Amino acid sequence: MSTATLTPQTNPAAGPQSRFRRGARFRSVPLAPAVSAAVVLFFVLAAVAPQLLTIRDPFAIDLAGALQAPGFQHPFGTDQSGRDLYTRVVYGARESLLIGLGATGLAIGIAVVLGVAAGLGGRWVDGLLSRSLEVLFAFPVLLLAMLFVTIYGPSVTTQIVAVGLGTAPGYARMIRGQVLAVRNSGYVEAAHALGHSRWTVLRRHVFPNAMRPLVAVVTLGIGQSIVWASGLAFLGLGVAPPSPEWGALLDAGRMFVTRAWWLEVMPGLAIVAIALAATSLGRFIQKKLEGTQS
Repeated sequence: MSTATLTPQTNPAAGPQSRFRRGARFRSVPLAPAVSAAVVLFFVLAAVAPQLLTIRDPFAIDLAGALQAPGFQHPFGTDQSGRDLYTRVVYGARESLLIGLGATGLAIGIAVVLGVAAGLGGRWVDGLLSRSLEVLFAFPVLLLAMLFVTIYGPSVTTQIVAVGLGTAPGYARMIRGQVLAVRNSGYVEAAHALGHSRWTVLRRHVFPNAMRPLVAVVTLGIGQSIVWASGLAFLGLGVAPPSPEWGALLDAGRMFVTRAWWLEVMPGLAIVAIALAATSLGRFIQKKLEGTQS
């Protein structure tokens, strides 16, 4: 009986198919999150190191070059004092992102305390906090923020606190619902049945699973907070001139909107870009988290 020699068979199409699969995986990367991440990174760089994006002084006045339309020397044009608007938008990213991050962080901190207390407390604690949150949630965010800024005066700090307090009730209601859903889930009941202590169940099961959506919510909240803060500044309740904060730029440019449209459009585009980018990233992260949970 003859023995057959087994030789490895090469598939001539394996190489191209492998390259095709790698290319398909590369093409399957969503374009919107990639563009959103690039936009967010640009504004983060502008906030951290604006001198890498522009060499001009955001406060340098040149009355001879006031209200120049966008062009080669001034991509975003100049304002009523001859200051380069692109430079001011770049330097304004620091205060705008600071307000967005600070307000969102404050809102999430308050919401975690209230939401967890309502979700884990007794019936009367849940009822009291839920009714209080519903009353606060009935007031528009901008109205609560305006009231706070009117009392304590306009500044970056008051904008952070005002927007944070205004948006906290919505986050608290969401966290309360998450805590209740996780607390009544089957794996939590099984952990109790296995004899785990209440603190162990909360630490290992309730808190991690209830707080997981906050990763996406924080990203979404930053863009929303920037929009609310810019609205306050546009109404004259933001930081005072000559601050390059985006809402302050809108407020300063509205007096010249019929003569210099770029004073409103360019800062407005920056606000829209960071808000859309942060929202897109937040939804992408949320879908990924939901995919890992399923």
